[in-house]
Amino acid sequence: MAEENPAKESCIRIAEELPVTAVDYINQESWDSFFTSKGTDDFCEWYADWPQFRTSLKNLLSFQLAEELNHFSFPLLQPPPEEVSILVPACGASRLSEHLYDEGFTDITNVDFSKVVIEAMMKRNIRVRPEMKWRVMDITNIPFPSGIFDAIVDKGGLDILMDSEHGSRSGPLSYISEVKRLLKAGGRYICLTLAEPLVLDLLFSKFRFGWKINLYTISDEASPGTTTQQTFMLVAEKSYLTVVSRIVPFMDVSFVETQGIQVDELLEALNRENTIREEYSKSTDKWYSLEELKQGVNGNIGVIESGRVIKLFLGETGTSRFFYTCVLLDAPPETGPFSKQFLVLYLQKSQASQKILASEFQQRLVLQSFKAARLLIIVLDSSFYGISSDDIREDTGYFVAELRQVGDDDTDAEFTADDGRIEGIKQNTIVHQVSSVSTGQISVEDVRYNQSQVITFRRLYFERAESLMHSEAPLSTEAFRQKKGKPKKIDSHASSGVKVEHKILTTGFHKGVIAGLLLFSTHSKRTTKAGGLVKTVIIGLGPGILPMFMRNRLPSLKIEVVELDPAVLNVARNYFGFTEDERLKVHITDAIKFVRERANSEADGSKVDLLIIDVDSSDSSSGLISPEADFVEESFLLTVKDSLSDKGLFIFKLIPKHYFTSMRAPVYSKLKRVFSNLYHMYVDDGFVEIIFAVKKEAPVELEEACEALERSLRDNYNMRPLINNVLHDSKLIKPFYYPPDNGFIVISD
Repeated sequence: MAEENPAKESCIRIAEELPVTAVDYINQESWDSFFTSKGTDDFCEWYADWPQFRTSLKNLLSFQLAEELNHFSFPLLQPPPEEVSILVPACGASRLSEHLYDEGFTDITNVDFSKVVIEAMMKRNIRVRPEMKWRVMDITNIPFPSGIFDAIVDKGGLDILMDSEHGSRSGPLSYISEVKRLLKAGGRYICLTLAEPLVLDLLFSKFRFGWKINLYTISDEASPGTTTQQTFMLVAEKSYLTVVSRIVPFMDVSFVETQGIQVDELLEALNRENTIREEYSKSTDKWYSLEELKQGVNGNIGVIESGRVIKLFLGETGTSRFFYTCVLLDAPPETGPFSKQFLVLYLQKSQASQKILASEFQQRLVLQSFKAARLLIIVLDSSFYGISSDDIREDTGYFVAELRQVGDDDTDAEFTADDGRIEGIKQNTIVHQVSSVSTGQISVEDVRYNQSQVITFRRLYFERAESLMHSEAPLSTEAFRQKKGKPKKIDSHASSGVKVEHKILTTGFHKGVIAGLLLFSTHSKRTTKAGGLVKTVIIGLGPGILPMFMRNRLPSLKIEVVELDPAVLNVARNYFGFTEDERLKVHITDAIKFVRERANSEADGSKVDLLIIDVDSSDSSSGLISPEADFVEESFLLTVKDSLSDKGLFIFKLIPKHYFTSMRAPVYSKLKRVFSNLYHMYVDDGFVEIIFAVKKEAPVELEEACEALERSLRDNYNMRPLINNVLHDSKLIKPFYYPPDNGFIVISD
């Protein structure tokens, strides 16, 4: 007979009475009710118990590196326990703080949003642990000054937030921002977690720049009634400089071999993140911290140097709440006179601002446009959602002051929320917004550009892609066709019968796809002569502009579009004039599953002649803006190859998130292991790279292919007005080579 365990039975009973819904987990009243009914004496330690991590936690708290002193060659400090200031967020009724106090760590502040549990824990400890502090606070908004804690010890608090209905959005993001703000330089965030994939994605991405991360396993000698899942301890140490460090895991081989899917998922996420970090750290595209600039690594920062361009990572030194991606530009004197000596320009993350980060040419255009001798461009990302412009100005005040020219006390700041001036937009109007569970917020807007004031373009945005425009199309071509007199102005809101033009492509990627048909033109011609149709699959519908163009302009194609989210299809139909017919069908399904079924099918005609991926990444930690990381995994690339016909063509756009050249290398190496016949081209000022993978082994003679494409377009397709443009673009396609000996990409001339 099994031995009875009262402690275990108590924990099981309490678990059955915990708030169980996502809403209850973040509801103060639910927790107040729970703690009122249970009291603080009837408790159970969820996750690991004190004996399991006592030694490792004491060591982490006792040995503070004090990096800000070490950086200037001061000796390392090892403060006594009573001088280590510790914050315990979402403390609940856990005995963690009591154990730490009894070990000598008496400067502990406990916070929780349940007034009931804070009052009960204060009563329990006020006599035996009088120096311990207890506060009723929301951990996503902690009103303490910045940089006051040596350590923040989180036992399950982040996991609870991630289990809430907010998912990985406002609650967890705000909490992580508070953690980063509250820690001193050299301080440590110690997070006890079950390391679910969503939690890891958030932690890895938000502690990437300026943090050193170690990952530990907690002894699996579980206390009675604790969770059956393995508990991990992630330690993020705040560095003095904005370095990018590899995550170091401390796990023995025997532990890894005996664990199941939980550890497998963790190791997969860890390997993916370390690959990203390695690419950042070895990049030749140098980014600097403010401290490096102050030390003179790029000249005297207090003096304007003609033509100097510096890319900056600012933040994470105990002086700011957030991390910022920036470009500092000094104008050549001959481009004056200047209306401003120093201008700070804040841009929301968008396609325009990302192009500025990618292209020095774009940076120079912006500098000239604003007539400033020195321009600091600060690009904000999705983590700044809901933060006021005044708060951001205040948060960046220290950096702005440090980057002024010596003797210049007059600094102007301009906060641009929509990048309209950068993109040359004269007018923009939100037409429609909808929120989808799968995709997030989807926005449709109409814009007019300064240089084309009579033409209105309709554009699509996905919030998950951090305001990067997916694509756009003109609402009418009447202005293009009118040869005499003043073109008629188009009011896109004059009636409900707005027409989106589907016979014109405006984005570089879409034009590049059509130009890339040269790699397929000979095979395409044989197929159409035999009376067949070119079987085309497009993954990602977006507004439907590309498939509608191909259906209208390329009559030999039979097109299937794979889209996961029905809300996207509704937007395409209702606001972009997308329609289906016998040559254009949409499948609402998972793309990987769809391609795998085509690859495994033995049916005649099941193989794909032309496979196009036109989706952006929903995972901010992947290092890619486009495509989804899953679509460039070697297993999927092998499936793609198996799904293609003998001379099939695979096309997708590759956009690294931060434009480090070496970020492309992992994708290139996987592609090369699967396809031996690869080509590429750059569009949109180098912002977008288009990859073409041909299934057949024999290289394509590009000059002959161009001639074949021209004949094919003239003979078969209704594209005569666009032939010259397509042929011009096709000449930009080049083969690339991936030398296995050194790993560098050599782009052919």
